[in-house]
Amino acid sequence: MLINCAGKTLDLSQPAVMGVLNVTPDSFSDGGHYLQLDAALRRAEIMVAQGAALVDVGGESTRPGAAPVSVQEELDRVLPVVERLARELPVPISVDTSKPELMRELARAGAGLINDVRALQMPGALAAAVASGLPVCLMHLRGEPITMQRGPVYADVVAEVRDYLAARVGACEAAGIARERILVDPGFGFGKTLAHNLQLLRHLDRFTDLAASVLVGISRKSMIGALLDVPVGERLVGSLAAATIAVWRGARVVRAHDVRETVQALRICAAVLAVD
Repeated sequence: MLINCAGKTLDLSQPAVMGVLNVTPDSFSDGGHYLQLDAALRRAEIMVAQGAALVDVGGESTRPGAAPVSVQEELDRVLPVVERLARELPVPISVDTSKPELMRELARAGAGLINDVRALQMPGALAAAVASGLPVCLMHLRGEPITMQRGPVYADVVAEVRDYLAARVGACEAAGIARERILVDPGFGFGKTLAHNLQLLRHLDRFTDLAASVLVGISRKSMIGALLDVPVGERLVGSLAAATIAVWRGARVVRAHDVRETVQALRICAAVLAVD
């Protein structure tokens, strides 16, 4: 499966790693590390050299409890980075945003994919995504980041998340985005307890028929910390285990902070899956 991302190709014939580049002061893992343009570029170059198939740039933290930022503040953080990376890197640049204003501006700046934690539900977002001509990733989020972890409840988390994503894929198709240009993400840690996250990971194969691919973001998340009782900086091994399980259960894109290690782990997993 090849997806055209504004002239750059995302190849999903093998599991792909999406490198995380947060240009925010408050993201849970790397907040404040890459606020300067040159630092962001160097980090992106390293991730591509380590095997990242695309780089995901975010200018607004969506960690639990995070407060929203204005359109202008997010744009000021992200636009110079996207312009520079799109010009200098050979891989697609994904933009992690829910705001239609950013979708329009960043598409013009060379972005290749829209990665929206709100699945294009903000007013004007779906129309902006359609107008951009870019592929999209639709994520499930219960509530808003500032409140999403306050006692989330589901009768059947797998069925409810799947139904939500199926409806959002249908809305995108009706608006003119082909299914072959849509990825879905169950949203690990976004309005879910540890038990919910484990259920979603165990049954990830139930999402593979919804769109072109399943994307997962598990890297360094609190579910890893809860299971292993380790801080953010010590979650590499658990993140690799979760990423490997996700690919085994059908994911094709893994969003990761530790790119080299994740690429290596997924190559082993892919090699085993390819054996008859």
